[in-house]
Amino acid sequence: MWRRSSRSGETGNCVELRGDLAAVRDSKSPRVVLAISAGAARKLVGFLRARP
Repeated sequence: MWRRSSRSGETGNCVELRGDLAAVRDSKSPRVVLAISAGAARKLVGFLRARP
């Protein structure tokens, strides 16, 4: 199941996440999916959290 990121605003610029696939998509282009391994997803989230 896809869920909208809590960081998505009301502007329609949304990122949706799917944990069981370690996948990300843009809600405006739902057919385009970035699927990555769970390890790579953890590294990506850690990197993004460490940014100021």
